[in-house]
Parts: sequence; structure tokens; C-alpha cells
Amino acid sequence: MAQAQSLNKTLAEFQAKRALTMPADKLKINVDQRRLLVDTADRSAFVKAGDTVQPFKLTEVDAGPLSLAGLVKNGPLVLIFFRFASCPACNIALPHYNQYLAPKLRRLGATLVGVSPQVPEKLRDIKDRHQLGFQIATDADNSLGRRFGILYSFDEPSRRLSAESGSPIGEVTGTGTWELPMPTAIVIDRSSTVRFADVSPDWLVRTEPADIIAAVQAITARAAA
Repeated sequence: MAQAQSLNKTLAEFQAKRALTMPADKLKINVDQRRLLVDTADRSAFVKAGDTVQPFKLTEVDAGPLSLAGLVKNGPLVLIFFRFASCPACNIALPHYNQYLAPKLRRLGATLVGVSPQVPEKLRDIKDRHQLGFQIATDADNSLGRRFGILYSFDEPSRRLSAESGSPIGEVTGTGTWELPMPTAIVIDRSSTVRFADVSPDWLVRTEPADIIAAVQAITARAAA
């Protein structure tokens, strides 16, 4: 497998290029919203290592219902929360995970699921576009994201810009709300215990594959011992 460039370096390069062409007023709204989230996020509410995960259900865009019990039956579970199918940063992050994370997790016996509140008929687009080799699932009504404490709502300038675009985010996702999950990576072992959790209030910062792989390797090493 080719050596991966840092995912966050790739995202930073993307934003630097976009900043050269994005209208100044829209760029300011984007930057200000991300900075506000970093400054005000309630980190005490974030999912954390050691938490016990209660049963949940998701809907995979092709396979249908998924349950926590089924997902951890044969090994660790990795959940990658992302915003929605047309999110530019998500269209960088998920293919990166497909190339540099998913194959290693398969060899370790772990299951990888990308999770968004977007409804299945809209969410399927990102899986098909990038031919993702892992499951992509809907978290209906943001119920799991809310339980994990990782949701945010658009601020007023972002709501206004979204509405002016003609496609408010609630229509884009099919949820009818202004809520989205912060990018989050969670590793859950077979006992439904969180062993690793990384939440990023800034959606242009994502968990590197190596950190997720190390967390899964720690679980498999304990199991082997």
C-alpha cells in the first residue's frame, strides 16, 4: 500500500486553495462557524474511552438495518461520523479512509461504518461516487450522534447562507433540521465499550487512519493475550 499523506495536510491544502476562489463573505462565514465550534463545543459531553454503548440501530444505504450487537459480533467496530454526502471535506476524508484505513481494519477483523444523519436515498451518493468498500449508514434523527454528544447546529450567518443557496441543509440531508455531527471516530470493542474516541469541532480536521488502527490493534492485542 502506498504511503499516505496526512489526511489533515490534504484537508489544509484543499482549504488553502478554496480560500483563493471562495467569495470573501462566504469564506468568512465558513471560517467563523468553524472557529465558533472550536471555542464553544462542550467537550465534557463528548463520547470518551471507557463509555459503555447502549444498543442502537442504523440503516445502511444498501444493506438496510444494522445493530450494535451485530456490528461487534465478530470483532471491534469503528464508527466514522461525517456530515453529509456533498460535504467537500467528507469527499476527501472518506476516500482517504477507504484507501488507507479500511483494508487494514479488514485484516484486523474490525468493521468500519461511516455514519451521517442524511437519509439513505441521499446518502448513497457518496458511497457510489467513491466506490467505498465499507458500510455507509444513516443515523436517523441524529439519535446516536446526540447520545454521543457530538452534534452542532448552524449559527445564524451559516443558516442564512444555506437558505440563500436555495438548498437549506435540512433539505440537503432530508432531516429538516440544522443539526449535523462533528467529525468523530469511535472504536468500540466486543463488550460494547468505547476504547477510543476523537471528536473534532472543526470539520476540516479529521482523525488520522494511523490513530484508529493503533486503537484497534490495542484491542486485538488484549484479546490475543
